[in-house]
Amino acid sequence: MKKVIVASVIASSVLMAGGYKIPELSLNAIALSSANVAHSIGADAAYYNPANMVFMKDENSLDFSLTYIGLDAVNYNNSTYNIDSESETFIVPSFHYVSSKIGKARVGFSMVSPGGLSKRWRDQPAKSVAEEFTLQTIEMNPSIAYSANNNIAVAFGVRAVHSSGIVKSSGSVTRDLEGDSIDFGYNLAISYKPTSALDIGLTYRSEIDLTLEGDAKLYSGTTLAYDGEADVSVPLPAALNLAVAYTFLTNTTVEFVFERTYWSAYEELDFDYSTSIGGLTQYFDDPIAKDWVDTNAFRFGLTQMLGDTTLMAGIVFDETPVPDSTVGFELPDSDSVSVSFGARHALDSSLEIGFSTLYSMREDRKVDNNSLTGEFSNSDVLLISFGVGYKF
Repeated sequence: MKKVIVASVIASSVLMAGGYKIPELSLNAIALSSANVAHSIGADAAYYNPANMVFMKDENSLDFSLTYIGLDAVNYNNSTYNIDSESETFIVPSFHYVSSKIGKARVGFSMVSPGGLSKRWRDQPAKSVAEEFTLQTIEMNPSIAYSANNNIAVAFGVRAVHSSGIVKSSGSVTRDLEGDSIDFGYNLAISYKPTSALDIGLTYRSEIDLTLEGDAKLYSGTTLAYDGEADVSVPLPAALNLAVAYTFLTNTTVEFVFERTYWSAYEELDFDYSTSIGGLTQYFDDPIAKDWVDTNAFRFGLTQMLGDTTLMAGIVFDETPVPDSTVGFELPDSDSVSVSFGARHALDSSLEIGFSTLYSMREDRKVDNNSLTGEFSNSDVLLISFGVGYKF
């Protein structure tokens, strides 16, 4: 039921980054607003810049965190309606590992959730379009890094993403879809350290088309009109990051990251069914134009080391990929500004604990297109993460 997944991915976007991509996938990333690409020195380097693994201390490094994600109830209002979506809460785990040196190489592994979550509406007219859109993704990302010399390192990784989703809508016609898929991509990274204080990083994560397949039930009124297979494809977009970090003599590191996300790959949402769905074609089978655009994010991070304690803070300015013409209940996305902070503390030479939090403030968005006329507001997001690190 690929269809279910596609819709789910779209609806889940009311999240952190513009669209439905989740960039904050470790305790450090949340604290620094994901400005940890050039100067990634923890186990989460395995995900954010695996080339940096070869510059880390020669030891095995593990990082595990649990993140609470809270989505506000989004409000939609116009001259006729004033309705709210359901508020949503989630607990999302992440895991990162970096091996000790293997000659001039090191290997890493990350398990994260790179996109998704959920949006649910209980009132009309939203319920007829997006009663529930839920997407869950789990990415397994092994990588290997190699040091060309003392200043330059490169890395390559394989991305395996499992997706599962649910799509429901209720009105004069009703759909109930569920599906999943496993899809693959890759990632590349380069790290350059011209001096001991200056770090430069370049990373690229490939697009992955989530090719969801599953089962669908479609109803006209109370009459079951279709019960069979369905599929759909939706992109998890490619992303390019260019980062520069500088560490001062005070053990203060500042980092800037420019991120380009290639959302223009998402041109339309097109569900396919194994047989004809008859008179419901106009509701569920005609391609839905999306016409998303590529976006930029500007991330700034600050790290201050104070003996056994490390303090972190960040800010990110992020654009929405959703044009005015295709904004809808399934994804009332908008530009955002997020602020973050966090801390880590070493209990001894092996064990470290930490916490971080990020608050994303999303702009209100007025809509006037062929589907909707009104305003979406109150779509802020809160993240709180607790984690442990272990070295051996």
